[in-house]
Amino acid sequence: MSKIIDNFIAPPCHDEIDILWQDAHLLLINKPAGLLSLSGKNPQNFDSVHYRLVQDFPGCTLVHRLDFGTSGLMVIARNKAINAALCQQFSQRTVNKVYSALLCGHLENDEGIIDAAIAKDPALFPRMTISAINGKSARSRYQVVERFYQQRENGTSLPLTRVELTPETGRTHQLRIHCQLLGHPILGCDLYGGLLLPGTEQTPRLMLHASELRFVHPVSKEPIHGRNTSPF
Repeated sequence: MSKIIDNFIAPPCHDEIDILWQDAHLLLINKPAGLLSLSGKNPQNFDSVHYRLVQDFPGCTLVHRLDFGTSGLMVIARNKAINAALCQQFSQRTVNKVYSALLCGHLENDEGIIDAAIAKDPALFPRMTISAINGKSARSRYQVVERFYQQRENGTSLPLTRVELTPETGRTHQLRIHCQLLGHPILGCDLYGGLLLPGTEQTPRLMLHASELRFVHPVSKEPIHGRNTSPF
């Protein structure tokens, strides 16, 4: 098996984590783009959601992660028992997640489903690949919100589609690679073809934001519906 080498060094993230809601059992936060969810093995990649939060909330643990470039809602467990209960909801796929994204180009259909298995391939690291043979099942829904043109400094216009993405499974890079498969990668995606052409303005971030999160509170059993408006 090929050895995977990760040379990524995260640039400093000066944006704060917004704590949107909290009680004695969990936190609902807004993660800024450009911040790791969990500290990396490289000692230079110490800054992360977990590293910051554990300073003020000792014993807190991550239930799920968002990609480095993705912003938005995360639920954080404040102890191991809550973590186990929330992880069970994620594994049983009873947690509903909705993402906002800007896709390159104009999608033809107003809605649809992408059903394509995703696999790891050491030769492609850190990218994932579509593989019906070696991949794990992955399914995403998309709904078009609007199609528009973004005016650029050189006088041209860039066709974009704003969508809501709903992953039914939770594979690594699922939404990013599924959008690439559609032929409309997420704007700002450095791994799956969503960066602008050389010589044009570069988008400042990955245009993907976790905007809604629904789950059941492990203690009160009340339904929790977190919402956080997309910053783009």
